[in-house]
This record gives sequence, structure tokens and C-alpha cells, in this order.
Amino acid sequence: MSNLKEHDFPFESFITGVYISEKICDDLIDYFKENHIDAAPGTVGGNEGAVIDPDIKDSMDLHITPHEDNAIVTEYVSALQSALSVYQEKYKMLTRMSRFTLTNNWNIQYYKAGQGYKDWHCERSSNNKRLLVWMTYLNDVPGGGTEFLYQKVTSPAKKGLTLFWPTDWTHTHKGQISEDHEKYIATGWLHFVDD
Repeated sequence: MSNLKEHDFPFESFITGVYISEKICDDLIDYFKENHIDAAPGTVGGNEGAVIDPDIKDSMDLHITPHEDNAIVTEYVSALQSALSVYQEKYKMLTRMSRFTLTNNWNIQYYKAGQGYKDWHCERSSNNKRLLVWMTYLNDVPGGGTEFLYQKVTSPAKKGLTLFWPTDWTHTHKGQISEDHEKYIATGWLHFVDD
């Protein structure tokens, strides 16, 4: 069993949050700043594919490959795996699912004050193989958490808090917009693996 501190979410919400090292969060923010030239405006899925629409999502996203050869990224992925074990321990049915893992690019996202993911959305609005989404708040953002529509739950944006939840429409969510504070997150998905 993990010794990571958990955030208190209702069991029936299927949302779990655990706190990872604040140093890892600081390192990921530094990594973003050092590589910000490679960041691009955030996109949203649409009928025409990925599009830039700042009325829906206003951010700068740095794409990270699943097996990037970098000590900071490797340390974060290891912490993410430890956090995932807490989720799997809580919702044991996951151990009976087909194999899933981190197979696609993930993002470090930066939001200036007043920016955010402003519209309700879920992480599987098309025929993809996403099973779970994760998100780590890399800094404290008062009033800048995540609202879950049907669960009637709002997660605080607390540095190190790493959330896991199902990707489906049942977990429709959006960001709370802070007009006063910038926000950094790391986020991505765990996909079913083809055998």
C-alpha cells in the first residue's frame, strides 16, 4: 500500500487524488520554462479534428512523449505510477481490465491569469482507447480547481495533487478560471494496449 497522502473525494465519484512531491512539480514547471519555445496553443477536439479555440481552451501546451529521455520526466512518470496504484487499490475492478498504460503524448499546460479550459468536456468524445485521465496541479491556484458536473465535486488546485478519473461523459468537467493567478498542470491519459 502506498504512503501517499490522499485528498478526500467521495468513493462513489470514481475520482481519486493523491499528493506527489512538490519538488517534482517545481521541476516540471522549470522544464516547461526551459522548453517553452516548443509549446503551442492548446487545442480541443472537434468534428474537423484538433482546433485552436481560446473561447473553449486558452493555454500553452508542451507535448511530452511517453518515454522521453529526461530525468525530470522519468521521476514524474514514476510518481504518477505510484499515484495510480492508489486508484487501482481503491477500484479493484481495474485489475480485471485489459492491459492499459501510458502510450501517447501528454502535456504540461500553462494558463495565464484569466485563461483556462472554460467549457464542459470529457476526455473521450470519440472512438479512442482512453480509459483513465490524470492531472497534476503543479502550483497552488486559489479558485482555480476543476469542477465535475455530475459528481457535484470541485477539486482544489493544490500543488502536487494528482487526480485520476474515468475518461467518459459521466465525468464531464471544466476548469475554474482564476483571474488573479497563473496555473500549471501536467495531464494525459492511460490507454488500452493492443495485444
